[in-house]
Amino acid sequence: MKESIKMFGLKHIAVIVFLLANAFAASAQGDAARNTSFKDGERLTFHVYYNMSFVWVNAGTAKFSTDLEDINGKKEYHITGDGKTSHSYEWFFKVKDRYETYIDKETMLPERFVRDVNEGGTKINQDVTFNHKKGEAISNKKLYTIPKGTQDILSSIFYARNIDYNRYKPGDKIPFNLFLDDKVYNVYIKYLGKEQITTKMGTFNAIKIVPLLIQGTIFTGGEKMTIWVSDDENHLPLRVDSPILVGSVKVDLMEYSNLRNPFTSMISKAD
Repeated sequence: MKESIKMFGLKHIAVIVFLLANAFAASAQGDAARNTSFKDGERLTFHVYYNMSFVWVNAGTAKFSTDLEDINGKKEYHITGDGKTSHSYEWFFKVKDRYETYIDKETMLPERFVRDVNEGGTKINQDVTFNHKKGEAISNKKLYTIPKGTQDILSSIFYARNIDYNRYKPGDKIPFNLFLDDKVYNVYIKYLGKEQITTKMGTFNAIKIVPLLIQGTIFTGGEKMTIWVSDDENHLPLRVDSPILVGSVKVDLMEYSNLRNPFTSMISKAD
């Protein structure tokens, strides 16, 4: 059972960062680097549910915070993602993960990425500095070449919330470059259209997309994950639904505050 908990991904901020980054990243060659979807002070909370043998359990939470800071004379969004296991699982397999990214307010490209992970006693620390003009990334003092518009695992979520999905037709693919674990991955998301969805928070008008997953993680690769994003100017992740190596996971937005735009996609709240 303990190995199953490891495999279903209470890693990478209790699954949510990795799931969402696979879903919402986009290349800089695509949409303009202009932020219209989030602002200083935004707070989001997600619950992660795991299903094995037809039983859904609340396995963890993930919280995101966005703050605008003045760093070395530049305005940067300092975004943090904190994930942990539910109290009922901590005695068995405790996870406490923290991810941070610093995004240039003008270019919407990451300047720095920090990962501090503690999963069942296994610790991972990573510090990446990006130099987009030179096409370089320095990760734990090692130099890597990166293509134009490369995002990190956390910055990509917020950059791609600014994608104008109205520009695309169902079936269209949106490519992107992602720097993950000292490698650059060239993957895409596929736009499927719009529909209503009911989550644990309520009923929404949503945008439906499918990412190409990276094989070799907790996923088998391919187009097996489905993502629903709020069909309004916030483009909030509402639900992530995916099979994994053992069972399946579902991630739902549960709390939000200080949104930049009216949350017009919400039709009704859950009872």
